[in-house]
Amino acid sequence: MKALSILAISFGLMVITINASAQLSLDQCYRLATENYPLIKQRELILKSRDYNLQNATTGYLPTVSVNAQQTYQSDVTGVPSVPGVEPLIPPVSKNQYKAYGDVMLPLYDGGVVHSQKQAIAANARVEEQSLDVELYKLHERVNQLYFGILLLDGQLEQQVLIREDLQNGLKLAEASIANGTALKSSAELLRAELLRNRQVDIDLISMRTAYLEMLGLLIGQEIAPGALIKPSYLTPGDDVSRPEMQLYEYQRDMLDVENKRLNTIITPRLSTFVQGGYGRPALNMLENNPDTYYIVGFRLNWNLTGFYNRRRDKELINVRRNGVNVQQEVFLFNIGYQGRQQKSEIDRFAQLSASDDEIIVLRVRIKETAYVQLENGVIDSREYLREVQAENLARQSKVLHDIRMLSAQYELQTTRGIDH
Repeated sequence: MKALSILAISFGLMVITINASAQLSLDQCYRLATENYPLIKQRELILKSRDYNLQNATTGYLPTVSVNAQQTYQSDVTGVPSVPGVEPLIPPVSKNQYKAYGDVMLPLYDGGVVHSQKQAIAANARVEEQSLDVELYKLHERVNQLYFGILLLDGQLEQQVLIREDLQNGLKLAEASIANGTALKSSAELLRAELLRNRQVDIDLISMRTAYLEMLGLLIGQEIAPGALIKPSYLTPGDDVSRPEMQLYEYQRDMLDVENKRLNTIITPRLSTFVQGGYGRPALNMLENNPDTYYIVGFRLNWNLTGFYNRRRDKELINVRRNGVNVQQEVFLFNIGYQGRQQKSEIDRFAQLSASDDEIIVLRVRIKETAYVQLENGVIDSREYLREVQAENLARQSKVLHDIRMLSAQYELQTTRGIDH
């Protein structure tokens, strides 16, 4: 009995701790779980990769510089035909030739290649970042399971306190009756045995609650005080779907639009200006056998017509991929609607059960109170009183279960359709 009292006081202190400890709401758990999950580090890597790629793409506007060198031996060279008996006016050019030169090219018009490349990099980064949000959103379901599991255990522990009070009151009456010689010793032993069983249930529930708190604390990255969790308010989830997957599908379509525009840059002419300077033998004068420096300045137009070959098929492939994204979104919405209808049905079912629980509890309390009076007057024994106490406890446990399950189903439905913060 001393151990039972200590356990009751401990649980009472745990309940009082709700007012003394830091409060923790369900929304805070969502946020902390997302911030603490190791995958969140991937976001920084995505943004860094995007910035580096954008910087690399911007260099397409800068001049390109190349340095080249070559040495050749030719089987023949350009020359002036010789006249017999006349000394050549131009000495023959050496067949051993060499040159070293540098080439600087500055794009004047790239056909939108760099701009479209930067758009593609940004679009791809948005898709990767949104894909990360989709994965992180799945943490909401794990938080819901642990959070409402703890609330359910709290409700069951509270009912354990109530039934323990009824058992102790009955035990006092039984002991008094035994002392007066109006009841058998077994009447008190029956109630003591039930109190011990009540203690065993407490041990199981507290152990489970501790494990749930540790798992939730590990998920959010901080220790949770015993009574810190705030029971959320009942709500009516809306019908709109605001899941991160919806934004992901939109970003995927945007990326396909960018790819479609990039096809135009493949068939667009490119204009650039260049400067080439070098040293070699021969230089620009092919008939001069002595090495010399030289330079060339000019414009260069490049138009690659091979881009027209696959243009139509590439556009069709992009349309196929866009249709694939649309099908994925359609399937996703279908599954969300199907799952949402099931959860809505669960909410309605638990709401009806909870309403009937209230009526059952009222009746069970009256029956138990009557049984207590009968036990006090010796009309019934401890076994019959215990049966009514257990029946009331079962009704209260059902009420707790149905209320928490209804509340949990409401937030599961909200999670299914999307939490719009």
